[in-house]
Amino acid sequence: MEKRVTFNERWLPYLLVAPQILITLVFFFWPSARMIWQSTLLEDTFGGNTKFVWFDNFAGLFHDDSYFASARLTLVYSFLVAGLGLAISLLLAVMADRVIRGATVYKTFLVWPYAVAPAVAGVLWGFLFNPSVGIVSWLLKGIGIDFNYVSNGNQALLLIVFAAVWNQVSYNFLFFLAGLQSIPRSLIEAAAIDGASPTRRFWDIVFPLLSPTGFFLLVVNIIYAFFGTFGVVDSVTKGGPAKATEILVFKVYNDGFRGQDLGGSSAQSVILMLVVILLTVVQFRFIERRVHY
Repeated sequence: MEKRVTFNERWLPYLLVAPQILITLVFFFWPSARMIWQSTLLEDTFGGNTKFVWFDNFAGLFHDDSYFASARLTLVYSFLVAGLGLAISLLLAVMADRVIRGATVYKTFLVWPYAVAPAVAGVLWGFLFNPSVGIVSWLLKGIGIDFNYVSNGNQALLLIVFAAVWNQVSYNFLFFLAGLQSIPRSLIEAAAIDGASPTRRFWDIVFPLLSPTGFFLLVVNIIYAFFGTFGVVDSVTKGGPAKATEILVFKVYNDGFRGQDLGGSSAQSVILMLVVILLTVVQFRFIERRVHY
């Protein structure tokens, strides 16, 4: 028999959810509304002179080649961050799920990177690969690889991808490990008795049962790649060299706070928000069909 919670007072449920609703209104809906309004304005740095220009800021973006270059870069960057992050995390979780000596220490070390802020992670990786004093750059130079992210755009992109993936691996690892441990061992043991190889057991049993966790992490990682990696880019490359790492979220900041194009920056924010919402809807509409609950 299904049990349902009932409240004697009709106003009590609204009172309980009121703090969350208030936080959502103040920190999401109000800033979003201000952003949409500001995207239709042309104003100076201090807001003294303001002109309503309708959709001119959006039209300017669609005629800006650098904006489309940044959009293409963001798609590639997000695909690499989400794809590599999920693949590496799943591999580590599968290894940690086995009964091995020192598993607790192994899991602890994998969780630690999540405590590091993205900006700090960027500083750490930037220092390791610094072309002048970085230990990794020195080792690479010893085997004939000249790694200089300051002047090489492709190497700079790889560096921020590695830093962003490293910072997110722990989060993905925790969910994948929890998902693996929730799978009944009897199913895997039955498949092993039937003669299924470890690879076949993983793809036919483990992976389908892990698909709800994987789908959730896919949505989270794409949002993370679009928004959460700003600190990595800002602390390592600042969009350079020659805008080779200027992803959309950094371009919003660069044009708005450095270039003082507040209306254009707000228009970019609106488009970025709509793109992320669209990607999330597409994932729920098409990818979720393959999820086994």
